[in-house]
Amino acid sequence: MTHKPHGQAPRRPNIGITPDFSASRPDAPFPAYELKAAYAEAVLRAGGLPLVLPYSEDLSCVEAYLDRISGLLVTGGAFDIPPEAYGDTAREGMGPTKLSRTAFESALMRGALKRNMPVLGICGGMQLLNVVLGGTLFQDIGREIPGAHGHEQAHDRTQPQHPVEIRDGSLLAEALGRGQLMVNSTHHQSVNKTGEQVMVSAVAPDGVVEAIESTQYIFALGVQWHPELMLHTVPVSVGVYRLLVQKAREHRR
Repeated sequence: MTHKPHGQAPRRPNIGITPDFSASRPDAPFPAYELKAAYAEAVLRAGGLPLVLPYSEDLSCVEAYLDRISGLLVTGGAFDIPPEAYGDTAREGMGPTKLSRTAFESALMRGALKRNMPVLGICGGMQLLNVVLGGTLFQDIGREIPGAHGHEQAHDRTQPQHPVEIRDGSLLAEALGRGQLMVNSTHHQSVNKTGEQVMVSAVAPDGVVEAIESTQYIFALGVQWHPELMLHTVPVSVGVYRLLVQKAREHRR
């Protein structure tokens, strides 16, 4: 009979991470996947094993990815979700879209939720989670939410911009504690109508939705800010990733 060495670290569950994609351009002639190192650092620090998932239109490939991961992290990026995805049409203020990325991430997210696999959406990933669960978006906060403050900070994104109020009893409170938390802010869209069985778990002082979570899955959480960029400045931020990794480990027991 073999025994684990005393103090051995727990198993690192595989966390699939969706990258961004850049087309070829004069200074970079080959298309490239891109991922901020902070996402991988946050997953590693939280005890997970980060695996980057290249895009595919093949649903059998999506299922194969899901067979090999225990949790899904859908990242943000400088693009908008096409309004057709939530039954709307483009209005003034709408930004560029990345249709192949959104299609891939939607398929992955739907597949993960069908398996009740833990899902974390960051910034645009939170917006996609709301849309996949049947919700809608404000296409441009400044044009569509009267009295809203600026949500695209100009200063260092490792530094916070504004507070959010975390709802007591939420998954987010389990990850970060209840009450106020200072967060960064890099978005111009936000949740409008929440999806089916989705609750708001954090709001900004101007009422903009800053976090959502599903009540019908074990862990389907979205945050509008970038906690991975504040691992060193607001260390409690890693709690979001720690809870993802914990739930992923439990998912594959």
